[in-house]
Amino acid sequence: MSDIQILIDEINKFRDERNWRQYHNPKDLAISISIEAAELLEDFQWISSEEALKENKENIREEIADVLIYSLMLCSDLGLDVKDIIEEKIVKNGMKYPVSNS
Repeated sequence: MSDIQILIDEINKFRDERNWRQYHNPKDLAISISIEAAELLEDFQWISSEEALKENKENIREEIADVLIYSLMLCSDLGLDVKDIIEEKIVKNGMKYPVSNS
């Protein structure tokens, strides 16, 4: 079992122990990803990246974790293999943005 799958299993176990799966349909997970990403943006709003990291590093870590947790739950619920979809997207981006254009 991959490290990613072990992590997904831990996340799903946490969710299932609290009976939260009933609230985690694909639409609401997608909304939650967007909300958590917006909360991450707040840590950088109106200041430089350096200032944001100095002032908000712990919260930035937590917001990134929230985005990833919801994303992994969504992949799990949709039956998507995280490694496969990322590798496929890298290939697609490589064709769209070849090195020769850099």
